[in-house]
Amino acid sequence: MDKIIIKGGKSLHGTVRLSGAKNAALPAIAASILTGGAHQLQGIPKLKDIQTIKLIMSKLGVSFQEQGTDLAINTDDINEYEASYDLVRTMRASILLLGPLLARLGRAKISMPGGCAIGARPVNLHLKALAMMGVDMHLDHGYINAQTKRLKGADIFFDIPTVTGTENIMMAAVKADGRTVLKNAAREPEIGNLADMLRNMGAQIQGDGSDTIIIEGVNDLYPARQSIIPDRIEAGTFMIASAMTRGDIMIEGCRPDHLSAVIEKLKAVGAKINIFDHGLVIKGPDRLHSVDIKTMPFPGFPTDLQAQFMALMCIADGSSIIKETIFENRFIHVSELKRMGADIAINGNQALVRGQDRLLAAPVMATDLRASASLILAGLVAVDGRTEVSRIYHLDRGYEALEEKFRALGADIRREKV
Repeated sequence: MDKIIIKGGKSLHGTVRLSGAKNAALPAIAASILTGGAHQLQGIPKLKDIQTIKLIMSKLGVSFQEQGTDLAINTDDINEYEASYDLVRTMRASILLLGPLLARLGRAKISMPGGCAIGARPVNLHLKALAMMGVDMHLDHGYINAQTKRLKGADIFFDIPTVTGTENIMMAAVKADGRTVLKNAAREPEIGNLADMLRNMGAQIQGDGSDTIIIEGVNDLYPARQSIIPDRIEAGTFMIASAMTRGDIMIEGCRPDHLSAVIEKLKAVGAKINIFDHGLVIKGPDRLHSVDIKTMPFPGFPTDLQAQFMALMCIADGSSIIKETIFENRFIHVSELKRMGADIAINGNQALVRGQDRLLAAPVMATDLRASASLILAGLVAVDGRTEVSRIYHLDRGYEALEEKFRALGADIRREKV
């Protein structure tokens, strides 16, 4: 098991190039199941979650060829419809295979996803929508056993916006009989990236980016070529790092229109941000100001940057209130930040952060993907020794070579095998 070791206090300067977004790559890979042939995806990040979904799909009969960040997928020989618990338990996004398998084979047997450290992510919204589309389902020893003679279009209202739910039903609906209308659909950029790929496959989709998506089912789809959008959460992490370290970083390849809420809050903190066609430059201020945030579905402030922003507020002047509205357990990184001298009080889904002059280096333990990033950011500014972040296998699920990218910007950071 690896750990990250950081000696803080260095200002970060230079240019960083973003990887493709994990949360866009996973549904795109899953969508290739919808039709046979050779698909081409560009900008695939090298992450543990990507390897997991490839392994699951390999057992279904799908073959893959990698060349750099390009991924060739051949789905001609799909001969299985079951995704086993041994693999699904390591990555909840495996549920994204349910919709495409039903559309392609009319059958799917997917293990119910296991628990999640940051809170419940129920799949009932997926299942309710599929039942409305003519799918018969029952739970069998921890598996969702689903089958249909023919998917049919339906008017579906999601009780709450769900990203994977929206993606799953979009993929099922593209081959259903008739029209499917998704209301209160998720609006995240990753939804739009999937919609682009499906359109490239011959699907008829409109309304992505809004809360109402309309899909007209088609009989035939074709292999597609699709580029994956840059990772907006990785971009936000580097933006926060620049603000924390009084740095000056150019972030190449990012989409500022995917980061509007983050840019607004970082400007309020005191950072200077210049936007260009190919990315942005962010300069950290000499003095950080505290601001409040409330996590919301896109285009609001993303829950996946809440932990990192909390690390920033730990060294800002004044007090801030951070309200988490998406996941009920997404403050489990607080106890580790407090080990580094942070002053944070939790009250339900709100955290009161009183900024301190400094954080102190300490051994800490990552509890989930984004908590890992927040502890590394805290380590970049911590003084009096070295910060050691253990259990960083969480980090490798969603960040590609993060420590190498920080080291290229001037950070004193390294990975060490334990």
